[in-house]
Amino acid sequence: MDFKDYYAVLGVSESASPEEIKKAYRKLARKYHPDVSKEDNASDKFKDVSEAYEVLKDPEKRAEYDELKKYGARRDGSFERPPGWESASGFGGGGFTDADASQFSDFFEEIFGGGRRAGGGFGAGFGGQRHSMRMRGEDVHARLALFLEEAFHGCEKQVSFNVQEPDANGHIVQRKKTLNVKIPAGMKEGQHIRLKGQGAPGIGGAENGDLFIEVEYAPHPLFTVEGKDILVTVPVAPWEAALGASVTVPTVGSKVNVKVPKGSSSGRKLRLKGKGLPGKHPGDQIVVLQVVMPERHSEEAEELYKQLAEAEKGFNPRSKLHV
Repeated sequence: MDFKDYYAVLGVSESASPEEIKKAYRKLARKYHPDVSKEDNASDKFKDVSEAYEVLKDPEKRAEYDELKKYGARRDGSFERPPGWESASGFGGGGFTDADASQFSDFFEEIFGGGRRAGGGFGAGFGGQRHSMRMRGEDVHARLALFLEEAFHGCEKQVSFNVQEPDANGHIVQRKKTLNVKIPAGMKEGQHIRLKGQGAPGIGGAENGDLFIEVEYAPHPLFTVEGKDILVTVPVAPWEAALGASVTVPTVGSKVNVKVPKGSSSGRKLRLKGKGLPGKHPGDQIVVLQVVMPERHSEEAEELYKQLAEAEKGFNPRSKLHV
């Protein structure tokens, strides 16, 4: 079935006010009224204009139509009803007869004419059998940046996001919402917090959509995070790496002493169990050693290095490169 763009039929924008819609309808109705118009297909055009106006003049029907335009219209101009969609507005009590009903298109019937499809006719103005449109509201997705310390300890943050909803005139507008959100300790980057019912409002009494907040981390000057593990690079002096040493290492919110094994090289990793992100199965902290040379050496130190080089002259650190 082809989708009918009622805004295009009346020659107005989707944000047109009720007054603009009424003015456009009156102009086109006079132009195409079968009693006065001599244009080709004036009767068909008059029906299209009347049908468009019947929908767009009413805020509730217009809101329904805007939802269908958003979810049911396809790029190729065809139309398919969204799953579970039924009209809540109908035309009950509108003073239309069965003869009036025949003036409207199959597309119109598909949206608002539930009575005819059910086989009972439209009765007193499409009101013979009203259906209720119930459409769940859209889920909304937002992102929330946290400092690592906030994710580690848990916190309460304020998050702002936009939801789409119809205004008093049936226009789909964006409204900003702001909520205070409790962040549990140990939230990983990329995890989602689901707040049920805080998304876009439902239609016809259907439930609201949900809000999904995706957590991301702000860059940290010391730590990086992989899953639930926290990594930190710790510089050590050459003699600490060679002889072994006890060094102080930062963790999130505290410091601990770590034993550097004798003969350690740059890149060696030491694991601190349970010092990563907290949770039922807490992560670990990974200490990555980085051997750092002093910027300058004393004459005594240089002499000692010469003695070391002589004592270890059989050692070739580039042997794996076959050079």
